Order: sequence, then C-alpha cells, then structure tokens
Amino acid sequence: MNNRLKNNIFKYWAISCTLFGIAMLLIFLINIVIDGVGRIDWNFITDLPSRKPELAGIYTAIMGTVWILGLTAIIAIPIGVAAGIYLEEYGKKSRFANILEINITNLAGIPSIIYGILGLEVFVRMFGLGNSVIAGALTLSLLILPIIIVATREAIKAVPKTIREASFALGATKWQTISQQILPAAGGGVVTGVILALSRAIGETAPLIVVGALTYVPFVPQSPMDQYSVLPMQIFNWISRPEKEFATNAAAAIIVLLLITFIMNGFAIYLRNRWQKKVKW
Repeated sequence: MNNRLKNNIFKYWAISCTLFGIAMLLIFLINIVIDGVGRIDWNFITDLPSRKPELAGIYTAIMGTVWILGLTAIIAIPIGVAAGIYLEEYGKKSRFANILEINITNLAGIPSIIYGILGLEVFVRMFGLGNSVIAGALTLSLLILPIIIVATREAIKAVPKTIREASFALGATKWQTISQQILPAAGGGVVTGVILALSRAIGETAPLIVVGALTYVPFVPQSPMDQYSVLPMQIFNWISRPEKEFATNAAAAIIVLLLITFIMNGFAIYLRNRWQKKVKW
C-alpha cells in the first residue's frame, strides 16, 4: 500500500468521524430543543427552585453563575494576563523557563476534577472558606489561568517584531512599548482567549461538586461567603430526579446554558475579527 493510498484512507476516515460526531451533536441538540423549549418562559427564568417541577425555576442558579463568573474573571484575568506578559516579555530564556512553559501548557489539559480536589484541600479545608462562592471562584480561577496565560503569550508572539523595534528606536522604554504598542496590537487575541476561558468555566460541574456547590439553594448569594448553586449543578440535580417533568426542566436549563455559551463565544469571535480589521500590520 503506497503512501498516497494511506493518506486518502486516513483523510476519509477523519472526515467520516467528524461527520459522525457532528450528526450525533445535532441529534442531541434537536432532542434537547424539542424537550425543553416549551418550558422556557419568564417564570422559569425568575422563579426559585422548588420540589414541584412545574414551579421550579433557575433564578438562583443563574445568579450563582453570575457570582462565580464575575469573581473568577476578577481573580484570573489580571493574574493570567500579567503572567503571560512577564513570561513573554521579561522572563529570561533558560532551562527553568522552558520547563515552566511546558508545565503551563500541560496544566491547560488537566481534567477539571483535579482542580476540584486541589480547591477542596486548599481553599475549602486549609483556608476554611467552606462551600462558599469565593471558594468555587478561586478553584475555577486555577482551572482557567493556564488558558489565559497561553492565549496571552500567543497573542503577544503574533505581534511583529518591527513594532517593538520602531518603538525602541523612537526612545520608548520597554514598559511604554508593551503598554502602548504591543498590548493594543495583541488585545484581540488576549480578549478572545479570556472569553473562551470563561466560557469553559461557566460550564464546569465536576470541580464545583468537589468543593461543595449545592444542588438545591432557595436563596440568591448576597456575598462571596454565601452558599450557591450554578446552572450545571441545577441541571445535574434535575437529571438525577425520577420525575419526567424534571428532565424537561433540565433540557430547558441546558438550552439557556448553551445560549449563554454561544453568545460568549460569538462575542469573542466578533471582537477578534473587529480587532484584526482595526489593527493591520
């Protein structure tokens, strides 16, 4: 068997697997929409959880998700972007730097449940934060930090060296070059990476289960130390119920979660395309 035939077989096999995966995803989405779209209304969005499926809503789960996402962004974005800038612009090239870069890249691929175990040991038990909003946000911050760092570094690498050289030639300092030239030019890639990282965080369930997120919370968090629930936890709770009506509620909540994720990803694509049109090298 010659190499050309092998390549064709591999190509058609890859295409077939991709089409099969897309077909399965479409079937899943269609079934979810059919089961849950009729349940979505204003009352479903604004009602509190209930043991009666016809009265149950996702208000507390949505507000918990907003709390978690907001605190995660406040914690992870400054640290991740600053770390990416330092590693790319200030860090010296050495064996230790190479090992650190490889480990950061590997951390982005670690299963989320491992971060949940780490958060349970460090934030919940060692720091005594319990099953609070801030414990969940800190855990998810660890989860998305490697993604933000890698995205920031790749965005900075994509900036042409001529911009740095021109800035230095005009007498700008290193920080002036970074803050006024490199970061504006790399901003689209950085923002896209941040939004995609937050999109991953919004759909995580495993680490939040480990750190003690509740499946039933009849109140909205008022502070970072309050208990909470999030949309993935609410969906997990309803799917585990034997009543068929709760499965319908879960399908409706999945649609809401998918819409939020698609909006965030679409916004990231919009920002990237707009930045590419604005910044032309």
